[in-house]
This record gives sequence, structure tokens and C-alpha cells, in this order.
Amino acid sequence: MSDHALYAAHIRHKRDRLDHLLNETGFDVLFIHSGRVAYPRFDDRAMPFRAHGHFTAWLPLPYAPDCMLECHAGQQPLLWYLQPDDFWHSPPAPPEAWWADQFDVRIVKTADEWMGRLARVEATAAIGDEAHLAGLGEHMAINPPKLLQALDDDRTRKSDYECRQIFLANGQAARGHQAAREAFLAGHSELEIFQAYIRGLNADPATLPYDGIVALNAHAATLHYQHRQTERPQQARTFLLDAGADVAGYASDVTRTHVGPVASEAGGIFQGLVDAMDHLQRRLCVSAQVGHSFVDMHHQAHRGIAEILRQAGLASGSADALVESGITRTFFPHGLGHFLGTQVHDVAGLVSPEGQAAPPPATDPMLRLTRVLEAGHVVTIEPGLYFIPMLLSDLKAAPAGAQIDWALVEALTPFGGIRIEDNVHITPSGPVNLTREAFDALD
Repeated sequence: MSDHALYAAHIRHKRDRLDHLLNETGFDVLFIHSGRVAYPRFDDRAMPFRAHGHFTAWLPLPYAPDCMLECHAGQQPLLWYLQPDDFWHSPPAPPEAWWADQFDVRIVKTADEWMGRLARVEATAAIGDEAHLAGLGEHMAINPPKLLQALDDDRTRKSDYECRQIFLANGQAARGHQAAREAFLAGHSELEIFQAYIRGLNADPATLPYDGIVALNAHAATLHYQHRQTERPQQARTFLLDAGADVAGYASDVTRTHVGPVASEAGGIFQGLVDAMDHLQRRLCVSAQVGHSFVDMHHQAHRGIAEILRQAGLASGSADALVESGITRTFFPHGLGHFLGTQVHDVAGLVSPEGQAAPPPATDPMLRLTRVLEAGHVVTIEPGLYFIPMLLSDLKAAPAGAQIDWALVEALTPFGGIRIEDNVHITPSGPVNLTREAFDALD
């Protein structure tokens, strides 16, 4: 099926579902705002703009501010498409038939031209920032919880069109990762490696779905390491890259860890840890089946990490004991993964399909996804193993610290850490690893 046909089918499904939800929640019309360019206080430099996820779930316009989608049950949606007369900035591109055919597109020069549409006597719902919508409609409910929850839940089950965009975004990320690895092996700096990633993507950094993590050596122990050093390292032990790409407003989120060419006993041990983590991560991806609890998969990851720690000689005791004592959480302090879509950390991960809160276990407060997997879900699976000094210090002071080979920990700490992350589509016939397929396509 062509991309045009996939998109048309996607919009038909969204219209059918929205018609049902409007009837169920008692609203006559729904407005979805793309968002508005924002400026920090005391500054006139605009913040990077990205449209709200509910808007880009309908329209491939992630960089089109102040547009409004107007949806009435049983009618073709109206898109109020802002193309201002402006010599300071370029307006969004003209509508393209492959998506515009699904909408009644009205070109406007200012947001004022659609604002009057919100002043209606019907029961009206609107999604967007309250500051941008408040006061525009007397009968308007902004982000009504019941409707918003249902729409969030719908977004957890991706259409064929959406999965196609996420796969294409993985293909772009795979090319960038390949280029970044080559730059790492050539001894380049974190900034130079990031620049290689961008060249491999052939994309503007402003279009990335999140700011990539480019971490050499011990920096890989900082989970969301935010800097890019300009100096080349004297010794490139390890390289962790967590970076994705965007296609039509849909994100990929990919992480790989590499060991440098410098030969040493510690380097060999760390390479063994990377290989073991890759094997565990692949097993976890295969276990991402319809009906499986993501919380159980997270616990499975901890048991696997416990085995890796034991086999490497980093910790002694049974795998169950290493998990129960909290030792594995020192080395793997984050969650196994999250939903992925128009947002990198996509919506409804901690809410049941019925809208009830589904918080993470007390032992794993960082887990972003607690649901049972369903057909159509797209999730990240990203186990890790890190040598984080502040957490290791706490463990060393605790009774469980007696089970750790601290000399080996000290030797491996300069290598930072390991994370391997793929994007997996859950289908009735089994998981489809979009990331591994994208890397395989490069060969």
C-alpha cells in the first residue's frame, strides 16, 4: 500500500474513532491547536517549536505553529493553516495533496482568523495550552480529562501509517549511528561525533525529536548527559550514543554502545559486558508479546542484569538475591522503556486503558510504562548497566556492598556505562524490531 493510501486509512480510522468519542463525551466539536512559538522571559530569542503530539497524530506538520484543526462528527475536518505574510521568517510549506486531500484546508494569514470559530454555542472541546486558548470560547472545555484520556489511549495503538513513519525514522537514525561510530573509532570529540551523526542523517539538528546524548568514556554513566566536549579524548575507551530522528512528526529513539580499539584487560571485560547486554536486550525484545506485562519485562531485565553481574565477577550471590537486595538497581537505575510515537516519551504509559492511574512499583519509580502490551503498541526496550559513582558509593556503604568486587568496579568505572535501545512494534504475530530491521537494511 502506498504512503498516500496508508495516510488516508489512518485519517479514516481517526475520524471514525473521534466521531464515537465526541458522541460518548457529549461534545459537538473538537479543536486541536498545533501550539504557538514561545519566548523565554527577558529574551526575544524564540524557543524551538514542535507541535503538540495530538496535532501531529493527525497532520504531518510538526513545525507549523498556530494552526488549528476543527473536527465535527461526520464531517471532513477543517484545517486552519497559518501561512503568514512575514519577511522575518519563512512560513510553513504550502499544503501537499497527499495529506491535504483529507482535510478542508483554509489558509489564514493570522491566528485571529480562526479564533472566532471557538466562540460557539455548541458544547466545544479544545486541546492545547490553556494560556493560548483560555477566554476564546464561553462554552469551551480545554483539555477535558475524559476525552483527553480516551484520545491518549487511542494514540498507544499505532496505525500502519504511523508504524511506517517510525520505521523510516529508525532508518534515518541507523545511518546517523553508523556515521557516528566511524567518527568515534577515528578518535573524534563528542561534538565532532554529533556533527557526524547529523551529516549521516542529512537533517537539521533543530528537527531532532530530542537532544542526542553523545557520551565518551565516563560520561556514559550520566544517563541524560547533556554536554558535547570539543576536545578529543586522550583515550577513547567507550562511546554511548542515544539519538533518534523525526519523520512526519514521528520519532525514533535509538541507543548503541561501542568499545574503543585500545587493548586492555578492563577493555576486554567491558566488551564482554556490552556483548552480554546486547544478548539480553535481544531476548527482551523477543519477549515483547501481546498480553505480556511491561512491568514483568522490566523485572526480567533486572534478573538478566543480575546474571551479567555474576558472570562478569562483579557481584556474588544468586541472581534473585542480587535483585531483591537492590544491587541490580545500582547498576540499572532507570526503566526498561516507554511508548514511542509523536512524542519520544509518548502518552498513557502510566494509565490503564480505562483511565485509571497505573503507577510504577515503589522499587522502580523511574519506570515510564506499566501497561500490558497490546497489538499496535510501539515501545522502546533499553536495558542498561552503568558505573555511576554516587550510586556505587551508596552501595559500598550498605551491607550488600560486601557482595561486590570493588577492584573490578574501579577498573571499569572509567568506561562509564552501557545502554542498548531498540524500537519494537507489537503485533498479533509477534514483535517487529523496527530498529534492527533498519540497521540490517544498511548492510
